[in-house]
Amino acid sequence: MAHIHLEDGAFSFQWISIWWTLAIILICLCMYWMKNVKKSNDNKVLTIAGMCTAASFAIFQINIPLFGGVHMNLTPLIGILGGPAVGGIIVFIVNILSAAIGHGGWGMIGANTLVNITEVSVAYFTYRGLIKAKLSSFSRAGIATLAGLLLGNVTMIVIILVSGIQGVTQSRMDILYGLSLLAGVNMGVAVIEAVLTGYVVSYIRKIRPDMLSEAESLV
Repeated sequence: MAHIHLEDGAFSFQWISIWWTLAIILICLCMYWMKNVKKSNDNKVLTIAGMCTAASFAIFQINIPLFGGVHMNLTPLIGILGGPAVGGIIVFIVNILSAAIGHGGWGMIGANTLVNITEVSVAYFTYRGLIKAKLSSFSRAGIATLAGLLLGNVTMIVIILVSGIQGVTQSRMDILYGLSLLAGVNMGVAVIEAVLTGYVVSYIRKIRPDMLSEAESLV
């Protein structure tokens, strides 16, 4: 998965403000959608949101000690189960809780929220878009996971390159090279997450298909 593991001060105040502002705008749109468009406040939505928040926060903290820390985050699964609006709020909360225990800086919450919302949204729309492809739920969830995490890594790289890292003397090409290696490792972990997400979605579809009603409403 993609997550910016930089401490506060790595980005200038200007870029921290920009990413925070964009993230808050997206979160407000998510809340507006839930209240005025989706109009869904039932227990199922709250249950899915609570379950996904707890699971994502827990797995966030399990680090593989490579390139400063690599971990799964379940954002594609969050997108498939909750949709972009609920998923956007979930990842915002998870990033705040993670920063509170030292997993990423407070200033990085905005940027990381944008990265994770990209993963949630791409996975959700990819899963929906594959409904008519006559693929199994396992395959659709796996492909959606890989697509979401790939675009999340691209978003992460763009944000870091655009913002620049204060106190680093490397050129942008050197930084891009290092970030590309990190993205490669992330995508290796993404394959594992794709398989895991595929099995989870397949199992949920067998025992509680109503939990997938958001992503499979076209069926």
